[in-house]
Amino acid sequence: MIKVYKKYLILNFITIFFKILAVFTSLGFIMGILEEINFFSEIEINFYFPIILVLLNLPSLLYEIFPFIFLLTSQFFFINLLDKGELITLKKNGLNNLKILNLISITSFIIGMVIIILFYNFSAVLKFKYIDLKKNYTKDNKYLATITENGLWIKDQIGNKINFINSNQFSTNTLIDVDIIQLDQNFNFERNIKAEEVDIRKKLWKLKNSYIIKSNNDVSFKNEIYFQTNFNFQEINKLFSNLSSLTIWKLYELKENYKTVNYSTTEIDYHLQKIISYPFLITVMTILTSILMLNIRHQKPKILIIVIGILLSVSIYYINFFFGAMGKNEKVPLMIAVWTPILILSLISLIGLVRINEK
Repeated sequence: MIKVYKKYLILNFITIFFKILAVFTSLGFIMGILEEINFFSEIEINFYFPIILVLLNLPSLLYEIFPFIFLLTSQFFFINLLDKGELITLKKNGLNNLKILNLISITSFIIGMVIIILFYNFSAVLKFKYIDLKKNYTKDNKYLATITENGLWIKDQIGNKINFINSNQFSTNTLIDVDIIQLDQNFNFERNIKAEEVDIRKKLWKLKNSYIIKSNNDVSFKNEIYFQTNFNFQEINKLFSNLSSLTIWKLYELKENYKTVNYSTTEIDYHLQKIISYPFLITVMTILTSILMLNIRHQKPKILIIVIGILLSVSIYYINFFFGAMGKNEKVPLMIAVWTPILILSLISLIGLVRINEK
C-alpha cells in the first residue's frame, strides 16, 4: 500500500502538472487561432475550420514543450510546499529531501512513459490529419512526394504538364533508375522517359542515358537531356522532414522504405532516439529543477525563481539543439547526440544530490 504522505505528494505534483498544462493549452490555442486566421485571411472558409486545425495541431505542440511544463511543475510543486510550510512538517516526520525527490522523479518518469506510448501516437495521428487538411490550401498542393517499398514516387505539375516520377534509389542529389510518365492537363499520355541516372541538384534535372517513348510509340535514346520540375534535392528532402506526423510504428515502416531506395535513415533514427530518451529527459528536468529549488532560499521572489527556470530551459534547449545538429549532420553518432545532453544534466544533478538532505 502507498503511504498517505506519498499519495498526497504524488496527487499534489500531478494536480500542479495539469494546471500548468491547462495554461499552456490555452496559450497554444490562442496563438494557434491567430496563426490560422492570418493564414486564411485571404481564403474563404467556414468560421470553424481554423478552430478544427488548431485542435488537431495542439497536441503536437504540447508534446514539444512537455519538458518545460515539467520544469515549471517541479518549481511550483516546491513553492507550494514551502508556502504552506509542509516541507518542514514532512522533514519533522522523517521524510527527507531525497525521498521527496525520488517520489516525484518516479512520477515524472511514469508520466513520460505514458506520453510516448499514448500521447505521442495520438498527437501524430492528429498532426497527420492537420497537414492533410491544410495542404489543400497551400500553393504547393499540386506537388507530392512519398517513399514506399516500391521506391520514391513524385507527382509534379508544371505548366499544363503532369508528371509521375518513380525512382528505385534516392541519394544525395541523385536519382537512380528513373521512370517518368508525362501527361497533359486532361491526363492524356504524352511520353515516357526512362533514365539510368538523374542529377537533381537543381530544379532543371539532368537525365543521363535516357530512353524516350512518345505517344505514337516512337522510341529514341539520349545520352543527356534536361527536364524541368518543381523539385530539387532540398525540396524533396523537406517533404520528408515532418516526422512528428507519424506514429512510432509508421516511423519504423518509413525507415524500411528508406532502406529500399538507399536513402539515409539518419533523420528517422534521430527522431526515434529522441522519443526513447523522452521519459529520461523529463525525469532529469524534474530532478535538476527540484535540486535548484531546494538550494534557493524561500525568501527569493517567485518571479526570480521562474526566470531562473526559464533560463535553465533555454540553456537545455540549445544544448539539445547543438548536439542534435551534430547528430543529423553525422558529425557524431546519433546515440551520443541524443544521450549526451541527458548525461550532462544527470551528472550535474548527481553533484547537487550529494548534500541535498542538508538543505
